[in-house]
Amino acid sequence: MTIRPINSTWYSFVTWFVRNIFFRLLGGFRSLGRENVPMSGGLIVAPVHISHADPPAVACGTPRRLRFMAKEQLFGVRVLGPIIKSLGAFPVRRGQSDTESIKLAIELLKMGEAVLIFPEGTRGQGVQMGTVNRGVAMLAKRSGALVMPVGLIGTLERIDKGTGKLHRTKVTVAYGKPFSYGEIAAQCGEHNERDYFCVYLAERLQELCNQNGFPIGIGENKL
Repeated sequence: MTIRPINSTWYSFVTWFVRNIFFRLLGGFRSLGRENVPMSGGLIVAPVHISHADPPAVACGTPRRLRFMAKEQLFGVRVLGPIIKSLGAFPVRRGQSDTESIKLAIELLKMGEAVLIFPEGTRGQGVQMGTVNRGVAMLAKRSGALVMPVGLIGTLERIDKGTGKLHRTKVTVAYGKPFSYGEIAAQCGEHNERDYFCVYLAERLQELCNQNGFPIGIGENKL
């Protein structure tokens, strides 16, 4: 899989347009904790996942360009596929070990890029989070990149999951303080390092959502 450079002018235009037209005109948009976003170095951007509006919300609120690990099926959708590819997305096959995508993600992180990866893998229902995948821990360990949890508030209501209908609601993106795999592994004690890492990330995501008006449970990530 080839790493293609992102056209910064095109990326800036698309995120500006979506932020001001799709988000601000339909209820408002804000991003909290932007000072927590490292402006250089490899970074795994790890948001909670509850809506189709999540990827554009995170991209529009983050003060640096992102790469996106997105499910393979999206690249076959007319119009959407070419657009997300032009914005730096690359495909991953869900439900199976996609060695090529994993290698690409690690390479991008080692090159100092920021890569958006949904740690739950798929969208939840908004009541409790899905299980944080141990693959995120593996990427953090092998790449040495920092991991930044991101809470999302209001995206669940913005797009109706059944009909795709848009609703007016304020969307908030909340950035938590980044951490490394090594920092968390050093605290795990007798627990498995990757399991402990996943629990820690799940708790940080829950905390960011709860603190900003979106009560959500953790689900299966427990020690």
